[in-house]
Amino acid sequence: MQEHVDIGRGRVARRVYGLDQVDIVPSRRTRSSHDVDTTWRIDAYTFDIPLMSHPTDALVTPEFAIDFGQQGGLPVINGEGLWGRAADLDKALGEVLAAAEQEGDLRVADDCAANAVLQRLHSQPLDLDLLQERLQQVRDSGVRFGVRVSPQNAREYAPALIKAGIDLLVVQGTLISAEHVYRGGEPLNLKEFIGSLDVPVIAGGVVDYTTAMHLMRTGAAGVIVGAGTTTNSTSLGIDIPMATSIADAAAARRDYLDETGGRYVHVIADSHLTTSGDIAKSIACGADAVCLGTPLAAAQSAGTPGYFWPSAAAHPKAPRGMVEAVRPRQLLPLEQLLFGPTPNPYGEENLVGGLRRSMAKCGYTDLKNFQKVDLVVREG
Repeated sequence: MQEHVDIGRGRVARRVYGLDQVDIVPSRRTRSSHDVDTTWRIDAYTFDIPLMSHPTDALVTPEFAIDFGQQGGLPVINGEGLWGRAADLDKALGEVLAAAEQEGDLRVADDCAANAVLQRLHSQPLDLDLLQERLQQVRDSGVRFGVRVSPQNAREYAPALIKAGIDLLVVQGTLISAEHVYRGGEPLNLKEFIGSLDVPVIAGGVVDYTTAMHLMRTGAAGVIVGAGTTTNSTSLGIDIPMATSIADAAAARRDYLDETGGRYVHVIADSHLTTSGDIAKSIACGADAVCLGTPLAAAQSAGTPGYFWPSAAAHPKAPRGMVEAVRPRQLLPLEQLLFGPTPNPYGEENLVGGLRRSMAKCGYTDLKNFQKVDLVVREG
């Protein structure tokens, strides 16, 4: 039952909940975390852990993509990022870091200098040959990976990306719909577009039941819930009540499953997830997997260890998100960050281990059944 409240004369709003307002309640027998299976299967692919990386150059260099894939996750590369724009990728990332570190100097007033560097670097034309060369490096490692494109450019870039041998195409904006319309251009009808491709597509982000259902009807294999780690709230007035949004998308998944007689579409949570507790709560609310950004910046193999920005931070006119120091307690090998061990009690490290233990404490051994765990809401 949905609850609505008056926020003024003639204006009613729905009451919604973020992950910080929701808690998991153990109500069954406990198990050993060694008995927990975190396998995530989407389309024809199986991943050992239900994690994909946010498609940002701050994280995903060729080296990180290979490392993350070998740890069992799904690395997602920003197909419109610096991989295909900077011949010297390390030098380009170094320019962004230099500007970000200058921002930390109290004598410097400009706290958006790093965003300006990103915009300049992204103003260079996309070299598809260079992008394909770097994708081949990941392909040769044997890991499964995805590549992200924006709805505006999906039709133009998809053929070259598929030719490069990608496993999944991720059509992702901060928020998208089933039909992307813009003046002076041909609308992108995702149903027609996805139907014409030979690779599975993950699309998003969405924040409500209706849009999630529309994207599922396009033939997408997965739907992203949330807008990544962005400043949509301050720049656009849009924020994501993740617990409610995930639950709404999960309801759309159930109804679409009934509507189609058995076609299952995966729900992937992607917004302000920073701890193993956030991962566990996302799956408990109905997600099949989560997309991580800032927590992975503590990995030694990240593109800019200790710094993070979302892919939308480089937008030429309206960047959402900024280059910021994540300031982890320490930089760690990715394997240790994901699986431990760790002395950190705050859930910022041993991310998969925390999920496994949460599932075990509630008596569940697989992700699908963990979606049935009891939840409570804390007011205030």
